[in-house]
Amino acid sequence: MTVASEAVLSNEKNFTVFQVGRHIIRFKAPYSLEYYTKVKEWDHGYLVVMAKYTHNDKEEEEYIDLVPILENLYFDSKAFLAPIKKVRLADDRCEEGSR
Repeated sequence: MTVASEAVLSNEKNFTVFQVGRHIIRFKAPYSLEYYTKVKEWDHGYLVVMAKYTHNDKEEEEYIDLVPILENLYFDSKAFLAPIKKVRLADDRCEEGSR
């Protein structure tokens, strides 16, 4: 099995989607989330992202901790997250307010 070094972050309907290789992990997102605009930081399961919400004209900084999500799904979070070196948005057009 090839280990993916890049993960992809996106959202669909009321869910955040985190995809690594063949693994697709969906978890509840805030109801007002429109889309993620930028991945600012990746730190072994902890994400700092910029997001656009319906209630605000400006982007907001958002924090996602994947470790408890993975552990609730019975993943070995350390082993799963270790090979991931980069997280990118599924739709890179969103970078720097180009939407």
